[in-house]
Amino acid sequence: MKERDRAKDLQEVYEAALLAADPARVVREGLAAREVVLELGRDRPHWIIALGKAAPAMSDAAFVHLRGTGVHFAGGIVIGAVPAETPDPAMEMLIGDHPVPGARSQHAAERLAALAERVGREDVVILLISGGTSSLVGAPIDGIRPEDLASLHALLLGAGVPITRINAVRKRFSRWGAGRLAAALDCARVVPILLADVPNEDPAMVGSGPVSPDVLDAWHVERILRDAGVAVRVPLSVASTIGAMRAGALPETPKSGSPAFAHVEDPFVIGNSAALDAMAAKAQALGFSPVLLSLTLLTGDATAAGRVIAHSLARAKPGSCLIWGGETTVRLPDDHGLGGRCQQLALSAAEVFADLGIDDAWLLAAGTDGRDGPTPAAGAVIDGDTWRTSARAGGEPARSLARCDAYAALLAAGAIVPERHTGTNVMDVVVAIRG
Repeated sequence: MKERDRAKDLQEVYEAALLAADPARVVREGLAAREVVLELGRDRPHWIIALGKAAPAMSDAAFVHLRGTGVHFAGGIVIGAVPAETPDPAMEMLIGDHPVPGARSQHAAERLAALAERVGREDVVILLISGGTSSLVGAPIDGIRPEDLASLHALLLGAGVPITRINAVRKRFSRWGAGRLAAALDCARVVPILLADVPNEDPAMVGSGPVSPDVLDAWHVERILRDAGVAVRVPLSVASTIGAMRAGALPETPKSGSPAFAHVEDPFVIGNSAALDAMAAKAQALGFSPVLLSLTLLTGDATAAGRVIAHSLARAKPGSCLIWGGETTVRLPDDHGLGGRCQQLALSAAEVFADLGIDDAWLLAAGTDGRDGPTPAAGAVIDGDTWRTSARAGGEPARSLARCDAYAALLAAGAIVPERHTGTNVMDVVVAIRG
């Protein structure tokens, strides 16, 4: 194959991941899986609550389903990251802030509260949760200032804390996190359908677990902050709230066995694993052999992960295709540039390819949400010559890698995968080919 064909193959494998995580498809499968539960409540008013980056597409699919079954649609709310049209006047459409909550997020949280008050006992709520929910409806609990919640989000993101630990901390201080939405919906029958953007596809971590019990106590949260080295930097209102919860002066988050979850059905969850399976099937269909799907979740430092992946590909046989999924982290230096975890990983791998003199290697790393960091990129696609191409074009790849300025170096090499709105989010994917 020619080099341009390899890049095309990588793109096709990436597209297979996006198709597997298509929000409308996930909702249809979830509703089919909960058909018996929905049939039992078909005489009651039905509501749709859709939160997250995939909220518009998920809500559209749910509305089409309800209209087809003839049940009474009472209303709903959709809180996403981009503007969208409403399929029905009874459906309120809002935009929150991401990745750090702001004024729009607080307004969205208030509107969600207003809707929850309208839902009656035994009503059916189709709850659609996807990545980004924590920030998009990011309003604080009583005692926490909105600016302090935003500071906590930014602090955790900048410290390179894994997403599961970020959610474990911030949901404790979020108005709708840690099962608090289940409590607000009282005795309504809640049917959760989740598009997971977290490792292990844990419902308690997706969107900060609005209708899931919180398994952690306040002392666990303190330990996470200490381990991340940010305990002394959290806002005072956050620190005092944790202390009050530990002392019993403030209530803990809802736990398993709480009446709040008595009418919440088991969540239907689709996540990164489905995307990886689809990628592997596509790679096999394209003729790659062997196709090796990593069973180890991609986590930790993006630079280190890129090096490990590059060395793994260097040992692979010609014709091999290696696939990973997960979400790495980037610890930003004081003097940093622009990039994202996928771009940092790809640039790191490009350096190893150059050092080892591997020319017949190609790698694509991208977010399934179509965006990687605060850049107009979904990720990057590199080959054995990317590092040298960037250097020749003035991209200074070594300096960019050290400064977490991967976007500049990869842009110089023509290696950026353009930003796009995919409407989904099941973490990141990496696919690598040895020619």
